[in-house]
Amino acid sequence: MLLVLLIALSASPATAKEIPDRYGDFMRVLTQVHGLNSELLSRDSATATLQNWCDAHGPGGGVRIMARRISGADKPAGRAERRDLKVRRKAMVAYRRVELVCGDKVLSEADNWYLSGRLTPEMNAALTGTQTPFGVVVKPLNFRRRTLSSELLPGWMAKVGQGSSAAPTRPGFLVLPQEILRHRAVLTTPDGVPFSLVVESYTDALLVSPP
Repeated sequence: MLLVLLIALSASPATAKEIPDRYGDFMRVLTQVHGLNSELLSRDSATATLQNWCDAHGPGGGVRIMARRISGADKPAGRAERRDLKVRRKAMVAYRRVELVCGDKVLSEADNWYLSGRLTPEMNAALTGTQTPFGVVVKPLNFRRRTLSSELLPGWMAKVGQGSSAAPTRPGFLVLPQEILRHRAVLTTPDGVPFSLVVESYTDALLVSPP
């Protein structure tokens, strides 16, 4: 799987919306999706994985992953979120929804519920006032990531006109939706105290064409 991932990372960047309906093309994309999933599951920081992708396929020049805030988004922590964070109903839980971008490419969208009281004042200021990704901001905590779920999104590849939500383009092609993979994970301090819950949806921008 590591070899497969390295092969995928050596490819040229492309916006993958559709591919020929051939077994080889199908397996190439499926391999990339599973390679991405394995890489994300092997790291404590999803941002680090995306930064590696950006270094390999981005515009170059040391471009850093940015967290572009989605304005107007607000999802108060519900019972499930508080359960995963192990906090009571009245505990204050902050929320941040962002797009993680490399240049002009949106690589993922993330919902993040976090406990600001477990972060430093400098970290909270960075989260509210900058476009620095959460994983970069809280890196000094030496956090650990515990993945609660990892799913290949239903209908991530369907034949045009056969259950695909995308508008048909050309017969004989497979359509890729914008979101291909979703993770739900808790970030904790080294001693296991949770301080953040993230739900990350990864986009087809992460799929690359063969060399």
